[in-house]
Amino acid sequence: MNIRKTKNIFLGLGSNLGNRLEYLYKAINEIHADGNNNVVIASSIYETRPFGNPDQNNFLNAVIKIESDFQPDELLSFLKKVEKRVGRIEREKWNAREIDIDILFYDDLIMQKENIEIPHHYIASRDFVLIPLCEIEPNFIHPVLNRKICDICIKENESFIIDKIKNQIMIKGLNVCIE
Repeated sequence: MNIRKTKNIFLGLGSNLGNRLEYLYKAINEIHADGNNNVVIASSIYETRPFGNPDQNNFLNAVIKIESDFQPDELLSFLKKVEKRVGRIEREKWNAREIDIDILFYDDLIMQKENIEIPHHYIASRDFVLIPLCEIEPNFIHPVLNRKICDICIKENESFIIDKIKNQIMIKGLNVCIE
């Protein structure tokens, strides 16, 4: 029996320690290399001020769209393993991290459990999520707000983006490269 991959899964990636760009690339490659996932497209990479705890290094952030055979809980477990393989060291919430991978959307699923909330709770207040999402999937509709991603007003929100540092990441085989 061939299981159909869930197609509209969006992940937010961020890094603010060490070689931030390399951590992003490694994480995307790890996700793509797993036979249960297919990275479809990746946004540009943005340098951003930290969210939650401003007393730390700036982040590099990107959003990727994937297809996956994983159910939400399985995907979360897989992503936590990817973070560890890529080099994440566990620290207190809102502290610096080598890599952070969040499930932003899983199709139009609305789910809230102790360890997972889909859609991600802070999407509408994070320009470093909205802008890259709008870049790669402008017509995706937020299932709670019932609005297109590009129509969610970011002008009312505090701006965290400092600069777009890399154009859209292109996925080729298992290696991420910039074109």
